[in-house]
Amino acid sequence: MTSSFDDRVLALAGLAQALQQVRRIAETGQSDNAAARPVLDSVFRIDADSAEAVYGGHGGLAPGLRLLADYLASRGDDPLLPRLALATMQLERRFSGEPGTLAAVGQGIAALAPRAGELGSTHPEVLAALGTLYADTISQLRPRIMVQGNPHYLGQAGVVSEIRALLLAAVRSALLWRQVGGSQWQFLLGRRAMLEAVQRQLR
Repeated sequence: MTSSFDDRVLALAGLAQALQQVRRIAETGQSDNAAARPVLDSVFRIDADSAEAVYGGHGGLAPGLRLLADYLASRGDDPLLPRLALATMQLERRFSGEPGTLAAVGQGIAALAPRAGELGSTHPEVLAALGTLYADTISQLRPRIMVQGNPHYLGQAGVVSEIRALLLAAVRSALLWRQVGGSQWQFLLGRRAMLEAVQRQLR
């Protein structure tokens, strides 16, 4: 897998897009299926040979790319989103250092993949299974990701399952970010190069 800025911004866009849907569901009880599907699909593309292939092409990541462009240009309007992203990256580093948890997640995804292929990654049955997998594995690690939102929706089992499934997708994107050479230094030293890469993807 290559390690260009184009790959890195796709991984960050996937992360942002997954977490934006987490925020949307937590506040409104509903996700945008068109935005959720590419990042949920990415969970099952473990052996993809490029960052673009992980998401089935960059077109489905347009919402995340726009979010990333706004953040890199200091125009972001949701202060909780960067905090969620940082927490996700911290959790991914812990997850990657836990071979047993990595194996359990990999086995769970492999077992669910045929059903996801049949029903689609946004089907309630698949979301419930992904949510359970996240709760039983990654959610047991620290630091846990705390999601704020409307208590009415956060008390609904279906909403909680979808949030957990999307958090799993966010961790998958954070893992990809590191795999293609992403680092925290790039937020300090490479913002211009990343913004140019985002703009190339959005053309």
